Amino acid sequence: MAGLPYMLKIMPKPSATPKSPANPLVVALAYDGLCTFEFGVAVEMFGLPRPEMGEGWYRFAVAAIEPGELRATGGIRMMADGGLDLLAEAGTIIVPGWRGSDTPVPEALCQALRAAHAGGARVLSICSGVFVLAAAGLLSGLRATTHWRYTDKLKAAYPDVEVVPDVLYVDSGTVLTSAGSAAGIDLCLHLIRRDFGSEAANRVARRLVVPPHRDGGQAQYIEKAVPEVHESARLGPLIDRMRAQLGEDFSIAALARSVGMSERTFLRRFEAATGTTPARWLLGERLARARQLLEESTLGMEQVAETSGFGSTQTLRHHFRQQLSTTPAAYRAMFGRPPTPASALADASAE
Repeated sequence: MAGLPYMLKIMPKPSATPKSPANPLVVALAYDGLCTFEFGVAVEMFGLPRPEMGEGWYRFAVAAIEPGELRATGGIRMMADGGLDLLAEAGTIIVPGWRGSDTPVPEALCQALRAAHAGGARVLSICSGVFVLAAAGLLSGLRATTHWRYTDKLKAAYPDVEVVPDVLYVDSGTVLTSAGSAAGIDLCLHLIRRDFGSEAANRVARRLVVPPHRDGGQAQYIEKAVPEVHESARLGPLIDRMRAQLGEDFSIAALARSVGMSERTFLRRFEAATGTTPARWLLGERLARARQLLEESTLGMEQVAETSGFGSTQTLRHHFRQQLSTTPAAYRAMFGRPPTPASALADASAE
């Protein structure tokens, strides 16, 4: 696949010297009709006590935008720690979804968010929570994302926002937005990585039993079948062959010939079927295979690199650093089986 771009960056590289946030108070919004999953992500990431993280870890509170008892999705009723006045104390504010992309955002909430942001608070939205940030004017002139179902609506309602439809999250510094609900986990892990470094984010991910960082963008999670039945018959076996031969140096010309298409047509049809380019798809498959081997086997690092299609430990390590912000050895130490003495020695020499 020489000549094709392999890198698909979804997040900036973490700071070389991560520090805990100056203001560790995280405040999650609560509202009538609260999106329970998105709110649960905020609680799980920032609201649980984590004594193993030492001093300086986040503190957590819930701010209701309306007085009294609130209803949440799933028949849950809840009371919050306080009202919008809590936003003035927050270092980070989380908007866990919103009750509807067409539902107006109260002006009092917009004013409180603008004031808090102007005072130095970071503001983070999960899924449809982006409409709250947009209504408050916090996304004007910035890049942002949301669930793929809402991207067109966000573009139409807020033309001054640069909507990025094919990523899991966007970090614009003090304003951060995520795609669909589960992408909120990715964004929160990214924020932890920014604040405390990769090791802390990996430990939280391990406790959640999720990858420290997912590869690719939300396009790969959109249901999109191969457009024509006869194309499915051609592309399906090809994709199976690519997956079975991860170490092969595929070229676009050869792939296109094997399915009887021009290169231009092949690239268009492949992206329609998978949501990405052949190079990026292949990189994702190689990373997935390498991670599986690191988690489930005690193969040496050279064998992992060869079996997953990277060819060398140097290439394997390069892509792990670029895509996962860690090394293969560190990933195995965090998520893999205890190594044998021989494999541990080989891994150390490979690093």
